[in-house]
Amino acid sequence: MLNETKPLRQLVILSGKGGTGKTSVAAGLMHLSALSTNPCVFADADVDAANLALVTEAVPLESHAYWGSQSAEINAKLCDRCDLCFQICRFNAIHKPENPQQDYSVIDLLCEGCAACAYICPQSAINMSKQQDGEWFHSRTPYGHLFHAELFPGAENTGKLVTTVKQFAKLYAEDHNLKLMIIDGPPGIGCPVISASGGADLALLVAEPGVSGLHDLERIIQTLDHFNVPRVVCINKADIYPTGTTDIEKMIESLGLTSVGMIPFDPAISESIIHGQPITKFSLQSPAALAIKDIWSKLEAILFTQDSK
Repeated sequence: MLNETKPLRQLVILSGKGGTGKTSVAAGLMHLSALSTNPCVFADADVDAANLALVTEAVPLESHAYWGSQSAEINAKLCDRCDLCFQICRFNAIHKPENPQQDYSVIDLLCEGCAACAYICPQSAINMSKQQDGEWFHSRTPYGHLFHAELFPGAENTGKLVTTVKQFAKLYAEDHNLKLMIIDGPPGIGCPVISASGGADLALLVAEPGVSGLHDLERIIQTLDHFNVPRVVCINKADIYPTGTTDIEKMIESLGLTSVGMIPFDPAISESIIHGQPITKFSLQSPAALAIKDIWSKLEAILFTQDSK
């Protein structure tokens, strides 16, 4: 049940797997929300592969370094070669030189930042230094303000960066008295998805017909059930595999979930991506745009005028 007294609603868009068209749907909802009476702020929580800014004409206003992890550093002048750091490191991140004239050192790519070596060092020769793992951005779009981020290749702490993006989007919404935050979530069911879903009033699950689509939809539903996040489902490219679409409909019905619409396969979506615009703006009367418009109407009703299942 939605909290009727909560001033800011949060809608997170998830898919369970990549490639379902989740970001295209999110971009369409951004455009439609700008035409509605419920002004929104937007967050791209897919920080490993953030693409929402590319299809919403985003113009960066500010960027900030994201310091999410830490790495050990050995001060050779203080080190007495006691070897305790080498013995305790479970990640093999301490380089033990064979030549006694060489210094102990840290292999940055292997260091997990656990600080066990710093705690055990009797000479206090090891310090932990912060590492920049990415950047987060505040951008302006024709549809409202967008908060998004890019995690550096190989960097960790994806969930923490997702939380950072959401926190700043929420602060902006509260400062400007906005009613809704739309979050384009990451695929899968891991830590970033959990971070993106935290505090959500409703999750829109974008599914696609097929064996993997059905399997991964079931997994994301189970994940949201665990965290008690209300959810509804839409099926994208619903007409390309009718049997798979029927299977998804049967599962939705068996779980007592709500289907808010079906989006047909539409070549205009590819064209809209090439032009960097939401499908609902690029081709308002295209089949996919009309379907997304209907989905947005149903989502508004659920979020603002009635309870969700």
